[in-house]
This record gives sequence, C-alpha cells and structure tokens, in this order.
Amino acid sequence: MYSLSTCWNSHRHTDGRAMLREIRDLGFTHAELSHGTRISLLPGILEAVDAGEILISSLHNFCPLPIGINHAAPNIYQFSAERQREREMAERYTLKTLDFATRVKAPAVVLHLGSIEMKNHTDKLLDLVADGQKDTPRYSKICTDLDEKREAKKGPFVERVNDLLKKLLPEAESRGIKLGAENRQALEELPLDSDFQFLFRELASPNLVYWHDTGHAQIKENLGFLHHAMHLESLRDRLGGFHIHDVDPPGEDHCTPGSGMIDFAALKPFIRPEHIKVFELSPSLTPEEVKQGVEHIKRIWGEG
Repeated sequence: MYSLSTCWNSHRHTDGRAMLREIRDLGFTHAELSHGTRISLLPGILEAVDAGEILISSLHNFCPLPIGINHAAPNIYQFSAERQREREMAERYTLKTLDFATRVKAPAVVLHLGSIEMKNHTDKLLDLVADGQKDTPRYSKICTDLDEKREAKKGPFVERVNDLLKKLLPEAESRGIKLGAENRQALEELPLDSDFQFLFRELASPNLVYWHDTGHAQIKENLGFLHHAMHLESLRDRLGGFHIHDVDPPGEDHCTPGSGMIDFAALKPFIRPEHIKVFELSPSLTPEEVKQGVEHIKRIWGEG
C-alpha cells in the first residue's frame, strides 16, 4: 500500500473532497490524513470516502485538529507532559482521532509520544555537522553530555507516556486500529531510539507498532546517534508503516525520494507488502516531483 499524506496539499484546499481528488489524480488509491487536517475539511473528506473515490491508509494524530487550532500541531498536547491537564487533552483528542479513523475506515493512527523537558540540541548539532565539526572533541562532548542528561531525566516522562498508552490501547484494540509509535527527529523526543524495544516489551499489544520515518532516522544517523538500516532491522518484527521522504544533508527532510542522501535500497530487505507506506512530502514540491519520488521508491521497493 502506497499512500500520500495530505501534509503535501491540505493548506491549498478549503474543500476536503478536492484535496483528496488531487491525491487520487496523481495515481494514489490511498491518502493519509495529516495532523494539519482542519475541521472545515471534514465534510468533503467524508464525501470522498463515502463515494469510494479514495481509501484512507492512516491518520496522523491529532486529526482533525483540536478546536481553535488551524495549523499543524502534532505536539500541542504531549503524552509525556508533567501537567495532568495537558495529558488529559492529549488523551481526549487522540480518542477523537480514533473515532475519526473508525469513521473513515483507516487501519492505523500515527502518534508522536512526547519529549523530555530539556534544551533542544538538535539544531545546534546539525549546524556543527554542516560546518564540518562532527569529528571534533567539542562535538563529541556535546553528544556525550546530551546522552547523559537524557538518561538521567527520562524516567518520569517515559512513565507518563506508557501510562497514557495503556489507556489508549484498549480503545484502539476495540476499534481494530493500530497505533504507530513514530521515531522522531529531535534528540529529546520520545521514545529515544534505543528505547523502542523497552516500549514494546512493556506494552506487548499487537495493536502498538513501530512507525518508521525515513527522514528522521537519516538525520539521526547524520548526527551520529544511530545507523539507519540497522535501527530499522532491529524493529522489523514490530514494524507497521513508513513515512517516506528524503534528506538533503545534513538535516533538511521531506524532500523528494531520490533527490537526497537516503539509501532506500539498504532498507528494502525490511519492507513487506502489508506495511503502510506513506509519502510525507513538503508542500513546496510540485506534482511532478511527487511523481518522480514515487517512481524512485517503486523501482527499488516494488509496486506493492
């Protein structure tokens, strides 16, 4: 299943049906409804789905957007938040997403699981890599200090994430929906890449799956925090889906597959037909660039 996220075109549309028809007219049978899906787009989306014009592969939490929010805001309410009220809102709007997924017959919902409250070092490290300083003692010290701080602080944040997932998983199971825990770009975001195995041991439900974002993993490799293909291989048994995009080094993602640095052939051994494969592309890309990216992936990964 190949799909295109509406993050590519939702900003251009006031009619959800026209938005999905644009994706269908590019040759897609499926679309992912992104975390930028405004409530005003819902009537047209339902018309398109009910008419059988397109299938919905997945939703990206929160979808639709929370009341009063008109821009993509997947981290507005974090599962890991210290404030109980924020966690309650995260639960409330995730349940709304599950309800909407049921309505549009989507089999999966992609989740951001929160973050450790600490300074964001990702952009600083990317700047150093771009400046050719990755192999310097300064860079190494920043990475070591960051890793130590993450490990020291993560405990209560991880616990709050797991507690909320334990509430949400029965709701997902009763609806027959998979929850996709996405690997994240920022180094303080959860789960830490080395902790996914612990997450899946703690929460053994088959409805909790790993969602692999190719751009995020490549950026982490560029920063020296993981090996992209080895990371994916380590989670192949829990893999449910992909967000597919390329990276212009060191850290510009959501590029056309084939235009950047990702070795998609190295990922092919872990791809199965049942995986949901979503192109998550920048709104700046032209329809022709989208088609080129799809053709690049299909040449390497196959048609299905």
